[in-house]
Amino acid sequence: MSEKSSSKALIEIRDLSKSYQKGKTTITPLEGLSLDVPEGEFLALMGPSGSGKTTLLNLVAGIDTPTTGSLRISGRDLSEMSRGDLTKWRSEHVGYIFQLYHLIPILTAYENVELPLLLSKLSRRERKKRIETALELVGLSDRAGHRPTELSGGQEQRVAIARAIVHNPELLVADEPTGDLDRESADSILGLLRDLTKEHGKTVVMVTHDPKAASAADRTLHLEKGQLISPATEKEEAIAT
Repeated sequence: MSEKSSSKALIEIRDLSKSYQKGKTTITPLEGLSLDVPEGEFLALMGPSGSGKTTLLNLVAGIDTPTTGSLRISGRDLSEMSRGDLTKWRSEHVGYIFQLYHLIPILTAYENVELPLLLSKLSRRERKKRIETALELVGLSDRAGHRPTELSGGQEQRVAIARAIVHNPELLVADEPTGDLDRESADSILGLLRDLTKEHGKTVVMVTHDPKAASAADRTLHLEKGQLISPATEKEEAIAT
């Protein structure tokens, strides 16, 4: 695994906590967490269900906001931004990759990738250029006119990744991106994510239960009861499997 600790931090998290109420009970999935993620790093997050992985991913993506602490990405403190500002920031800086793709069945691969650009001020010609570039990067230029039902699971996930990168975000967050794929397709997707970091400078934060998927990352951190444990341990692999 490569070491990128000398790179400038894209994500800076300090004393981050997240709590919410469930009836009369206060749930705290994250408490006092601090973490730096360098630009261009592929980071994997592992841990048992309820450990705070998805909560952390949603905070980093600007989908949710912290209760206390600071979360800075490219120097901007997300904890101080309004919902409207967060929505705008997210549309420009973050690409989200889901386990189940979330493609629209009646749209072609090209049209699914185009969706994030439809509310932008880009011309139709510029949109076309970006969509074709994104599909080329994921190796699906020849499948642009195919609908999801005409694609394999691995190809559907590649379309989803193309959709996530089409607006050229600096940060990609991936929630179990290989969880619904066979081993060969999963390895292909992990290779693509590595290429996006090494060749295109994207920063990837991935949640996974799969130790083999985590081994593709530059660094693996383990979350347990809202706390980070690093490096990954044999206990982590036993929990994940």
